[in-house]
Amino acid sequence: MVDEKELLAKASQPAKEAMRLHPFYRGKIKIVAKCCVRNFDDFAIWYTPGVAAPCKAIHKDKNLVYTYTNKWNTVAVISDGTRVLGLGDIGPEAALPVMEGKALLFKYLGGVDAFPLCLDTKDPEEFIHTVKLLQPSFGGINLEDIAQPKCFEILRRLRKECEIPVWHDDQQGTAAVTLAGLINSLKIVGKKIEEVKIAMIGAGAANISTARMIIAYGANPENIIMCDSKGALHKNRKELKKTHREKWEFCQKTNIEGKTGYIPEVMEGMDVLIALSKSGPGVVKKEWIKKMAKDPIVFACANPIPEIWPWEAKEAGARVIATGRSDFPNQVNNSLGFPGIFRGVLDVQAQTITDEMCIAAAKELAKCAEEKGLNEEYVIPSMEEREVFPREAVAVGMEAIRQGIARVKLSREELYKKASETIRVAREETESLMKEGFIPLPQEK
Repeated sequence: MVDEKELLAKASQPAKEAMRLHPFYRGKIKIVAKCCVRNFDDFAIWYTPGVAAPCKAIHKDKNLVYTYTNKWNTVAVISDGTRVLGLGDIGPEAALPVMEGKALLFKYLGGVDAFPLCLDTKDPEEFIHTVKLLQPSFGGINLEDIAQPKCFEILRRLRKECEIPVWHDDQQGTAAVTLAGLINSLKIVGKKIEEVKIAMIGAGAANISTARMIIAYGANPENIIMCDSKGALHKNRKELKKTHREKWEFCQKTNIEGKTGYIPEVMEGMDVLIALSKSGPGVVKKEWIKKMAKDPIVFACANPIPEIWPWEAKEAGARVIATGRSDFPNQVNNSLGFPGIFRGVLDVQAQTITDEMCIAAAKELAKCAEEKGLNEEYVIPSMEEREVFPREAVAVGMEAIRQGIARVKLSREELYKKASETIRVAREETESLMKEGFIPLPQEK
């Protein structure tokens, strides 16, 4: 018998601890030196007059910046705070804890030096212009928590106009990790991606990108029905033609039967539910899951609270259940994607991040879990499985090389060694700082 009170108390614990520990640390990242300082004479090497020599070398050959500086390993995590988690438009200052958290995950899981940058503008043109101006200092750009529909145009423009790789984690990152979980979930229930019917609740950046990626992987778009706040997307939703180009695209190629209605009508008879909508619970109800096809797969991935609690979905007959939270089985969360994907991107100095690179990462994630043995509560690896991230990096790097968009060409073995060592150093640095007391441990309550 499910003790709902106990499960709800457990689910609320991370928020309580966050309010206790954020003011304790007053931030989650800081800058630490990576070069030796044997004595004060070394500053003549790292700063003036010695630093003029690498400056002149880079002036002659701009690509040497990747050799003489940390640009090769730096990513900017950039947001305008207009679509933060499930909280909406809360502004750049309120978005900063999320961007710091992202930077921490970049470092600990992928060995990437990431910097949180929250911009005080809602103007897409100002945002695009600012990101382009920042290019000389970074090896890549991770866009984060930007409202739609402007996030689509911002990503499209920056991918086209920037010299360094730019991706939007809420789009490509969510899509890659969701695809990985779906690949293995379908193996559990014995269904094929080209045959299953998929309901997608929420038509924002995450689900639109996820739909594109699962279609690229093999899903039949005619078997997909997407639902926004006004109901199912279909060919008669002509009000979207001018205001939401991406939604209108899916009105044309999905929902071949022209089904109308809202969430319960969209879910009926479907094999898979991918919900990336508003924070729950209660957005999806048990009785709606009961009307899905046999052995339904339910991905309820809204943050911070899933659209339906996992135990409720299970009681309703869901065979495989995933959420975006780490305190439940099957966490379908971007943290499994962006650290390893960017590790691979940076290690080969890829010019962009393609859908094929994301699919390669998804397939490798799925393979990592399959090798350990799949079951209903294990369709995707967890963040604790450290071998996942270098393997993902290799898959991404090799795909970039295959596509001819890598500036550096390494063998599979070289890529794995480089990624593994970079990630190992990052983790052991953190552990060492904790051991020596430079990162103090909070007192137990």
